[in-house]
Amino acid sequence: MKVTIVGMGHVGATLAYVTVLEGLAEQLVLINRNRKVAEGNAMDLRHTASMVRHPIQIRSGDIPDSAGSHVVVFTISAPMSQSNPDRRALAHDNAALIRDWMPQLAEASPNAVFLIVTNPVDVMTWATLQVTNLPANRVCGIGTLVDSARFRAMMSDELGIHAEDIRAYILGEHGASQVAAISVASVGGEPIDDSLDLARQFARLTTESGLDIFRLKGHTNFAVAKATALVMEAIQHDQQHTMPLSVLLDGFCGVHDVCLSVPVVVGRNGVTRRLKPKLTTEETEAFRRSAAEVAENNRQILPILNKMPS
Repeated sequence: MKVTIVGMGHVGATLAYVTVLEGLAEQLVLINRNRKVAEGNAMDLRHTASMVRHPIQIRSGDIPDSAGSHVVVFTISAPMSQSNPDRRALAHDNAALIRDWMPQLAEASPNAVFLIVTNPVDVMTWATLQVTNLPANRVCGIGTLVDSARFRAMMSDELGIHAEDIRAYILGEHGASQVAAISVASVGGEPIDDSLDLARQFARLTTESGLDIFRLKGHTNFAVAKATALVMEAIQHDQQHTMPLSVLLDGFCGVHDVCLSVPVVVGRNGVTRRLKPKLTTEETEAFRRSAAEVAENNRQILPILNKMPS
């Protein structure tokens, strides 16, 4: 499998490292606005690859070098304010990056699955679909996969049960309006009703945890890189693995033409199925409010997407 990672910031570089360690590609191409940074990472990772069991070819390059990729991961972003971190505030600057980069990347690898990490991720996933002819099943935002992992980690600590055994999802926006689908959460087939108040508390903590990490160390990288690697693994091995990702909605909870996280099944060709959990009335209304907020962000960036690249 050929993987291209676009952007060698904290997340992109960490993901490249995980890709090498876990053998998630036979070919890895690193692209960055500053080519020297990409080449430095490629050199370092080639040395790393000499100590792992999986053979992998690693190189830096430009968009033409990404041609024929099976997976393209987009992580390039404008810097987030250290004093007032807000994912949505990145929308205008990052929409211009999507506009300038994505059409060329899609033309080079028209059959690739595109994984969007750049924030606000739901808006940037939608933007990718606006500026390319890619089918919706092959454009996914990492979305609330990270939030769901954080939520399960908190529940795991409280319940004394391994996080992988807890079936619980955060849905909607990767951001302030995200929705904890507590009504369908379970452990070993049992609903978590007895821990309902705790679940609500952890859901609130989950909403802020990513920004809390950013405030403490200036960026987030480990969890989001590993989450992205899980999606890459599902594609590489055609696992048909279920996970919450940001995808173009086609009527779930009455929502259309917005990208939000819902449970989907992921295999070699991207999203093979969208699942539709039965949410409570309260959760459904919260999901619709989340969609309305993201749709407004989409509306605001549309003039940027329609503007000719500079």
